[in-house]
Amino acid sequence: MSRNVLITGGAGFIGSHVVRLLVNKYPDHRIINLDALTYAGNLENLADIEQAPNYVFSKTNILDTEALKQVFDTYQVSDVIHLAAESHVDRSIVSPLDFVYTNIIGTVNLLNTARDHWKADYSKHLFYHISTDEVYGSLGDSGFFTETTPYAPNSPYSASKASSDHFVRAYRETYHMQTIVSNCSNNYGPNHFPEKLIPLFINNIIHEKPLPVYGDGQYTRDWLYVKDHALAIDLIFHQGKPGETYNIGGFNEWKNIDLVKLLCRLMDEKLGRSAGYSEKLITYVKDRPGHDRRYAIDASKINQELGWKPTVTFEQGLSETIDWFLANTTWLEHVTSGAYQHYYQSMYTNR
Repeated sequence: MSRNVLITGGAGFIGSHVVRLLVNKYPDHRIINLDALTYAGNLENLADIEQAPNYVFSKTNILDTEALKQVFDTYQVSDVIHLAAESHVDRSIVSPLDFVYTNIIGTVNLLNTARDHWKADYSKHLFYHISTDEVYGSLGDSGFFTETTPYAPNSPYSASKASSDHFVRAYRETYHMQTIVSNCSNNYGPNHFPEKLIPLFINNIIHEKPLPVYGDGQYTRDWLYVKDHALAIDLIFHQGKPGETYNIGGFNEWKNIDLVKLLCRLMDEKLGRSAGYSEKLITYVKDRPGHDRRYAIDASKINQELGWKPTVTFEQGLSETIDWFLANTTWLEHVTSGAYQHYYQSMYTNR
């Protein structure tokens, strides 16, 4: 194998798409998927490639330093793509320490393990850290986040990601490790755990449950199709310049209420329901504390330097996402019931 690439959080939403892409595209790369399989880690996401000769799974928590060292030693890890993180803002408000442990201490554990393993020659190895646009805080009605926008996180989640970004930068400056950071906008697409807006509302519309919209529904987000994000990660990993930061966005801003109404319309069409049927499920709820008003990313740097741009419009991506969920109701039932958590035991423990 030309590279032994450790992908943390590879059983999660974004991670599983990155793992699948790299396993299929680079047969000369060994892809080591490291995931603790907490509530959002789902190996059913990768059932189609789990027998691939260049794929390995390790059930390991990045808080376990001895287990990390063993993984690096066993597979002679040459590079890291770090996606493992607690990522749900609402959960961070309820339990901020969980985010401190996983997102900050877990990242530092991973950096330390990589540093020790690669210290003979850092120039031959890359630590690529995936982060979020939420570290930049909130925008007004105009303007965009760029790679030089000052950090101003407003939730425990975004504060923990901002801290992890700073540690990655510090390890480059202090130890001369080769690092890259990318900050992405809101992802959506197949395999998305149904606690985030789009998969939650798809599931609720299917079952005719209320669609809870925070505040006045005017919060604006830039939406990025997860498969386009995976393509960007591939480009950055193989062609990005160490020491750089790249912002990845969909060039695609939507106010929450407008997105929800579009989702309702598409779902009604696909489910054969009368026009406006699902909109009646919209319910405005009390706003979330520290709710950022608007995110928008300027992704011109990755476009100009690496040639990346989104491959689908939001309407296309959203339609494909809905089609996937409607065609994979068993997956959705397993996730919402918790049955997916038994997949590891059934597929791996007796090997």
